[in-house]
Amino acid sequence: MNVNFAERAHNHNWKLDPIVRSLLDTDFYKLLMLQFIWKNFPRTKVTSEITNRTVRVKLAERISASALRDQMEHVRGLRFRRSELVWLAGNTFYGVRQIFEPAFLDWLEHGFKLSAYEISEHDGQLVIRFSGLWTEVTMWEVYSLAIVSEMKTRSALAELNELELDVLYARAKTRLWDKIEQLRHVEGLRLSDFGTRRRHSFLWQEYCVEALAAALNADGSNRMTGTSNTAIAYKHNLEAIGTNAHELPMALAAMHSLGSDEELRASQYRVLELWQQSYGGELLIMLPDTFGTTQFLQGAPDWTARWTGERVDSKDPYVAGDEYIEWLEQRGADPRRKRLIASDGLDVGDIIGLHEYFGKRIRFSAGWGTLLTNDFRDCHPRGADTFEPISLVCKVTSADGTPTVKLSDNPNKATGPVDEVARYRRVFGSPVLAEQPVLV
Repeated sequence: MNVNFAERAHNHNWKLDPIVRSLLDTDFYKLLMLQFIWKNFPRTKVTSEITNRTVRVKLAERISASALRDQMEHVRGLRFRRSELVWLAGNTFYGVRQIFEPAFLDWLEHGFKLSAYEISEHDGQLVIRFSGLWTEVTMWEVYSLAIVSEMKTRSALAELNELELDVLYARAKTRLWDKIEQLRHVEGLRLSDFGTRRRHSFLWQEYCVEALAAALNADGSNRMTGTSNTAIAYKHNLEAIGTNAHELPMALAAMHSLGSDEELRASQYRVLELWQQSYGGELLIMLPDTFGTTQFLQGAPDWTARWTGERVDSKDPYVAGDEYIEWLEQRGADPRRKRLIASDGLDVGDIIGLHEYFGKRIRFSAGWGTLLTNDFRDCHPRGADTFEPISLVCKVTSADGTPTVKLSDNPNKATGPVDEVARYRRVFGSPVLAEQPVLV
């Protein structure tokens, strides 16, 4: 891929340069979750909202609300292309053909739409809120995060002249290559791109993925296993990677929270039951940290040990991995046949260290996100920090009118009303753990 990033940024004068050009430009797990929601909760209504956890960066001062609305309206006008639907229907994902049901694909073509939204400002931050049917809201997560992230990028690019843009991208390319060089000879490495939501831009993500695939897979070792970005997987014949996210247990817990404490606590396992029913026993990767990993594993039904693996998000991956391996052994399962996926704020040193630590004990793989697709730290030619990545998230805030809660293994990532958070901690038995920095 030969893109003159500096020239393109410098000559940018289009009325609207769309950030999201295809509805496939999303993480693969969103399509799998959308089918799950369409199948099981077609009438459920939700709200979700974007939050900038890097509060020192005032996004409303960098991004025009009207320009943001133009980008989002462009996405609302997009439709799935016939060629994209044929690919979803006929491709093999995780070794499974026809993972998307014909009726779902027909609905994607003729019935899918994105919900309404509201944009406002508060204390220098953009407030972006979505509301409507869950099937109409859920896909906004990745589209909106990618739009806001790239609009922040464009705002910073506009302050540089062409020479400075050349320097910026030369430094970023050098940094990327230095990282790739460290990974090229790591035996048995399994690495995927997870960097869609907070990327520098779509073109830069595509460049990073192509560079990784070319360098890490040249000898046929398949160290670079794929990408979470469905559009890039489709375009470049790569494996689409992903299963599900915190949104599902958060919403189901809210829908059960008006019942007994036992019903609320059991909702985290009800999600797994519905998931394996919906996908015929495939795509069985647990994400146990929504309400605390330790309590989840302690109370998990025996059948969960038959699932393929676990994705670690908010907990120290070394601690979480050891905990999962011990839990598997206690349940009589061989960890060497299971998958452990780390994905939270990883950089090349973390990936290599975790691979060396877990490599012979469990099938370890890494999802490399923001610090793959948006690492421009210290690349600014004038030394400014305007290109540094921020912790931008979009979380479901209510389901059928009831507030949602996420406890997380990192208190800095907890969300929900204070009284509901306290109740969830009591019901799930999740103590307040030590806070950990949130980089991305």
